[in-house]
Amino acid sequence: MCDYIPLSVPNLKGNELSYVTNAVEEEWVSTGGKYIDIFEKNISNYLNVESAVACQSGTAALHLSLIQCRVGFEDEVIVPTLTFIAAVNPVKYCGAYPIFMDCDDSLTLDAIKLKEFCEEQCSFINGILINKKSSRKIKAIIVVHVFGNLANMEKIMDIAKRYNLKVVEDATEALGSYFKDGLYKDKFAGTIGDFGAYSFNGNKIITTGGGGLIIAKEIDDLNKIKYLSKQAKDDEIYYLHGEIGFNYRMTNLQAALGVAQLEKLEDFIQIKNDNYGLYKELLNEVEGVRLLDFNENIRSNCWFYSLILEEVNIDRNQIIKKLSQNKIQTRPIWGLIHQQNPYVEAQTYKIEKASYYYDKVINIPCSSNLKKNNIIKVVETIKNILLKQER
Repeated sequence: MCDYIPLSVPNLKGNELSYVTNAVEEEWVSTGGKYIDIFEKNISNYLNVESAVACQSGTAALHLSLIQCRVGFEDEVIVPTLTFIAAVNPVKYCGAYPIFMDCDDSLTLDAIKLKEFCEEQCSFINGILINKKSSRKIKAIIVVHVFGNLANMEKIMDIAKRYNLKVVEDATEALGSYFKDGLYKDKFAGTIGDFGAYSFNGNKIITTGGGGLIIAKEIDDLNKIKYLSKQAKDDEIYYLHGEIGFNYRMTNLQAALGVAQLEKLEDFIQIKNDNYGLYKELLNEVEGVRLLDFNENIRSNCWFYSLILEEVNIDRNQIIKKLSQNKIQTRPIWGLIHQQNPYVEAQTYKIEKASYYYDKVINIPCSSNLKKNNIIKVVETIKNILLKQER
């Protein structure tokens, strides 16, 4: 019997097979069918928003959101460097340029440095924020809620309002996270900015295999996004198209899976919170490491657990290798995007903490079907690796 412990895998123990089988039996397997409508309606109800548009991926959701932000050729968008590259690539799809911002200790975009950048490195002329260095217009901010933590949306939205910037929330890792107090009390990740993008990739807290979702503050924006996601089709019989559109619609098979997964979302979040608490308790006994905290003012979905290597005498990559040898899958945090080949010439602003956390973070197993004995094995293995290194 295999005792391999994967990093993050789907939990498919609900009505997934029943709903997908029904979709197949009814022969609605592509971008039409009842499950797409049901999924959009159910997730809108969950998020307490008017409507939503299901699409092909989280990347597609971000791309369509930026288009509707009127981000175009030679514009600029402020983005985090500590994120998955899919959060940034859609900026280039639009012909625009990213400006890379540092993270704070929650791993999310640093709102203080964002404010400093807008005040010190830009001019605000006739309602438009102009980058002094490039003379380009800055149109939007992409805020990524990393690993289920929520960024400081009160400060970020205040800055965006002051400088007439659109805010796209990348909530691909934070479905179900919400604020417990403050100005945005009870507001879910993705429902505060102008647009919210979600992902249902196989490793997310709920999955449709692939797939994404978009919500918007203005229903007209969302209607336009839906239109663009369906190839901008004006007449479905005579195939008349009013604009350049995209093949970005979710399939009915994916949506059937999503409907079943959404039924279990709160159960998954409870399991992930409980497992996070157990990890934290056990890791408190291990010197030199700690588990990254989730912000106190939020109910986090606890999607990923980040082990911080604060004072250890072993390289991060060596720990990952040794854990793999013990059949435990872990991973480092993403390579910083401003250091990736496509972006090495891009503008950055005071990247400091992101570099620190890049060297210090290991993501440890966090699936919602993780068992107590799995967690104990992970922690004991980490402890043994560190103890052997000290000898």
